[in-house]
Amino acid sequence: MDTQNLRTFLALAEVKNFTQTASLLYIAQSTVTNRIAELEKEVGRKLFIRNKKNLSLTREGLLFQDYARRILDLEEMSIREMNSQAFSRASVRIGTTNTIYECHLAPVLTQMLKEDKGYALNVTISHSVNLLQMLQDGLLDLSFTYQPLQKSGFCCQSFRTDKLLLVTSHVNSHYQKGIRKEELPRLNYLFCNFALQEVGQFIRELFPPFYQFPFEIDNSTKLVQYLLEGIGTTFLPSSLVTPYLKNQSLISIPLLDFEAPRINGYQCWREGRDPVFYL
Repeated sequence: MDTQNLRTFLALAEVKNFTQTASLLYIAQSTVTNRIAELEKEVGRKLFIRNKKNLSLTREGLLFQDYARRILDLEEMSIREMNSQAFSRASVRIGTTNTIYECHLAPVLTQMLKEDKGYALNVTISHSVNLLQMLQDGLLDLSFTYQPLQKSGFCCQSFRTDKLLLVTSHVNSHYQKGIRKEELPRLNYLFCNFALQEVGQFIRELFPPFYQFPFEIDNSTKLVQYLLEGIGTTFLPSSLVTPYLKNQSLISIPLLDFEAPRINGYQCWREGRDPVFYL
């Protein structure tokens, strides 16, 4: 399968315009048209719905989009490894969620770089689902996620367990003695869709159905800056907020009539590759 055709397909799927895609790739518009036609002939399915005003992916096109990205990622990874200046080093491709990276991995990787033990480290930060797929596709050697991988040919073990704390700025002292479950909707709650096992569901169920949060983000580490400005309250992993609790820039609100689940982190790798070798 011609990777130029795949790149053209992904660009067209993004901008949804043949002329703009041609300009983006520095090729003629007819080349874009021909490449898409070749690709559709090869896969045996129409990938785009075309009309005078709109261009959109077919159901098959949406499905093929993920595979196209993964094929190109594999090509890029193989070329990078074969042509790396550090080819003589032991290559280690690590995938991690942002929270695990910030709270646990960054200090370990910093120490590894200082000691220069001969590794060529490549770190990818993404969401758990993406990282586990990359591990299965052979794009990663080791992944640190909030979801376990229970699949033949792979190993998975507990990495870290965190408490989930309800935190806010020290200037928000109204609930410093504790809060009841029924009082939570009164908060200016900053929502992070953790997607961490039952944790995300736990938080949503604390609020009424279809509750509209004043702020939502998919990266928990980015919420700290708002809390430090005195804005809102949120649940965050204890390992992330402990430094701020110690210097009293943030406070933890006790839960009076309910408990928060713990956050489990996992270390996953392909069988035959010892994770201790890496970290």
